[in-house]
Amino acid sequence: MSEPVRGLVVSHATLAEGMVQSVRQISGAPEDALRAVSNEGCGPERLQASVLEALGEGPGIVFTDLPSGSCAFAARRLSVDRPDTAVVCGVNLPMLLDFVFHRELPLPELVDRLVTKGKSAITGQCREGAVHADRAASR
Repeated sequence: MSEPVRGLVVSHATLAEGMVQSVRQISGAPEDALRAVSNEGCGPERLQASVLEALGEGPGIVFTDLPSGSCAFAARRLSVDRPDTAVVCGVNLPMLLDFVFHRELPLPELVDRLVTKGKSAITGQCREGAVHADRAASR
């Protein structure tokens, strides 16, 4: 059996830490499954070094808050030299929860699954839809 994929959430300010703590509280995932890095106070080189250190060895996915900016740039630069590393931008909580329960999947399959899960978790409604606010139906 291959090594489970590690996850790293990289974000602006404290968003990553909050998301990782939420995932651990909800799922009971072990600390080595998902970690957090903030770009706060980091220049490009320092941020990339922090991401590399936190990711460790083996297959990994770097989740970023935005598709551009320092977090995504550092993740993409790092992934060039690490063929077993993927980058997923626009992270959300449903995506991370799905990750911790399916990290044994092959990296390409896992990335496709997580992007689908993240997109499907985004729903919206206007005031007219609030009549049925107690229903968990997507619109």
